[in-house]
Amino acid sequence: MKHLVLPSLLVLVTALAGCAGVDPSPLPETRPVDAYKEASGPWIAASEDAEPLRPTAWWKRFEDPDLDRLQDQLLADSPDLAAALARYQQARAATDAVRSAQYPTLGLGASATRNRQSDRRPLRGASSPDIYNNGLIGLNLDYEIDLWGRVSQQVKAGAAREHAAKADLAGAQLSLQTQLADTLLSLRGADREIALLTNTEQAYSKAATMIAERHRAGLSSGLDLARAENQRDSARSQLQQMQGQRALLEHAIAAQVGVPASQFSLAPRIMPELVPAVPLGLPSTLLERRPDIVSAQQRVAAANASVGVARTAFFPAITLGALLGYQSDVFSNVIAAPNMFWTIGPALAVNLLDGGRRQAEVARAKASLDEAGQTYRSVVLQAFTQVEDQLALLNSFGQAASSEQSAVAAATRALELANNRYKDGAASYLDVVTAQTAALQAERNALSLTTRQRRATVQLVRALGGGWSDDS
Repeated sequence: MKHLVLPSLLVLVTALAGCAGVDPSPLPETRPVDAYKEASGPWIAASEDAEPLRPTAWWKRFEDPDLDRLQDQLLADSPDLAAALARYQQARAATDAVRSAQYPTLGLGASATRNRQSDRRPLRGASSPDIYNNGLIGLNLDYEIDLWGRVSQQVKAGAAREHAAKADLAGAQLSLQTQLADTLLSLRGADREIALLTNTEQAYSKAATMIAERHRAGLSSGLDLARAENQRDSARSQLQQMQGQRALLEHAIAAQVGVPASQFSLAPRIMPELVPAVPLGLPSTLLERRPDIVSAQQRVAAANASVGVARTAFFPAITLGALLGYQSDVFSNVIAAPNMFWTIGPALAVNLLDGGRRQAEVARAKASLDEAGQTYRSVVLQAFTQVEDQLALLNSFGQAASSEQSAVAAATRALELANNRYKDGAASYLDVVTAQTAALQAERNALSLTTRQRRATVQLVRALGGGWSDDS
């Protein structure tokens, strides 16, 4: 009968360990997507032979040397990116702290005290001294036997959180990189508008001077002169406003790359109005290319492991302890063979009654798992929505830009005709002013649409995850 006790205990322990475990929870199902609905146009590289989107070089597609330089400066000096890196390092350190529970702890203690016993101490011996010394030096070893998987589940949860923090870091980096690119492209658009308004203001000034000379010669009315001066001053005002907007964009870039705004400047540069083609890839790869999706996946894994940790609270904690040292009432002779003592053995602790606290903790962990799963599902849905949004904007901006170019051409012809008719005396200067206003607005609209196309391209890169993958 005695020979059956140990095998029976082993079977019981194995069964209990199986009850304490938790199977991996599957991710919530999302509807498979075969193709992007809005994918069309020359700005989409949908062929299988297209160069893939690379996480460290996507901005080079805009062929702007200032953007390349500033992206390097962002990685080196951005305070926001440094803060994101610090958050990841905290998660990694927390995981290392959890992993340490898998190993024994060994401590060294020493004490030297002089004590006086109470005369009425219970069970005090008749020959026991009133005052005595107590010197103690000892090593203490503790190790929790992870029979139910509590520690291993904690390590799994910690590793998943660390992985999620790593993806969060990548997401923060991508967000800052796209924000920088978006701001610089806006600044480049402002450069082009400033150049247009500068030329326009100069042309209007020449026209106002010409009308003033004609007015003095009696060939133009004062009304014509007032209209010409109004056009010149209006163009000058628009130029000054755009210069102010450019200054704000320049200051924003300075903050993004970690430089005081008063010490940062970017020279105006008229870059080609390049709208690079973005390789989409298959919709299924979006789940691997977006760091926020990977982060949500890992948080599901962490929540799943936390359920296992909560379940192990129903089982006894088994620790193995050992103590080895020397103890003596003579401080000068503590370390001696007769003074050695040791103790070793297992300890078992189980919580028999807690008013439902452990059951509530399991319920809380399961609810957290459900929340993490639905958060993952929401992130996936938002990801596909953001991709479709930017594709739709690129399509509409592209079509609008084509129509606006036709409008620019028509407005330019109308301005030429109005100028010729005015010089021939067949029209008033009001016709010229109207044509000038329409032509300037059409040109500004065309420039704005191109800038918005380029910015939508950046946001599409962000929606696609910037080419990031778990191995990046």
